[in-house]
Amino acid sequence: MTQVQNKSLMLMWAERWPAVAKLNLMLRIVGQRNDGYHLLQTVFQFVDVCDWITFHPVEGGAVGLLHTIPGVAESEDLTVRAANLLKSETGCQLGVCIEVEKNLPMGGGLGGGSSDAATTLVVLNKLWGLGLSTNRLLELGLTLGADVPVFVNGYAAWAEGVGEVLEKISPAEQWCVVIKPQCHVNTKEIFSAKNLTRNSKSIKIADFIAGQHQNDCVEVVSEQYPSVKEAMQILSEFSEARLTGTGACVFAQFDSKELAEVAYNSLKNNKWQIYLAKGLNESPLITKLNDWN
Repeated sequence: MTQVQNKSLMLMWAERWPAVAKLNLMLRIVGQRNDGYHLLQTVFQFVDVCDWITFHPVEGGAVGLLHTIPGVAESEDLTVRAANLLKSETGCQLGVCIEVEKNLPMGGGLGGGSSDAATTLVVLNKLWGLGLSTNRLLELGLTLGADVPVFVNGYAAWAEGVGEVLEKISPAEQWCVVIKPQCHVNTKEIFSAKNLTRNSKSIKIADFIAGQHQNDCVEVVSEQYPSVKEAMQILSEFSEARLTGTGACVFAQFDSKELAEVAYNSLKNNKWQIYLAKGLNESPLITKLNDWN
């Protein structure tokens, strides 16, 4: 490694890396596999709200967290699992201490844990000099969670399968207001609900662009979590309120920042976490990595 390359790598180790949030702009359940996994059609777009991750090199090859998340065992943290997955895949003997600044709510449907895992896979692949291809990182990410590949890929996507078959698209990058009600939605329970729609008709990207953006989980989530239903009702006074994933977060899109700010300022209170955010078709992680290449 040249002196310039070594200096560049040292600077990369000193960086904070974004783990961006996502919204599901549409979610249709079009079937179910024999193993129980649901077949989906969905649209992923990012918004400029992020966790931030710093990676600190350590001697001896150990992988750990600077601070653990309450209620999550260190060995089960998705960033630790992602780092260990890279080591087992490549035989890498290096170690890392992972520092996560957690801004995205757990159980909110914004993909925080999956995004943290993806950032760990993508950045440590660079920092450790592993040289794994994006396709291989996508395959590894899928073993950690169905949403991880879209964050590894880093672009807004039309997704099918269990969410891993991705096609790059470019929906309008609108301003959003995102509300996190005071509840934690259990995704497994929602997908196990007897009255969940599992036979929606498949549509095309053109149908989504024309305005078909239903979320088949809304009815079940609203029934089981009254605070989500309330948030959707109140947000709908400003624009169409939609559920991201299985929630709990709900969001509305606006044609301008000014319109979004009106809703944001009207809804700010102590009852919810609320975010004013900009839709992004390219993940800030990919943007940042490209700046280093």
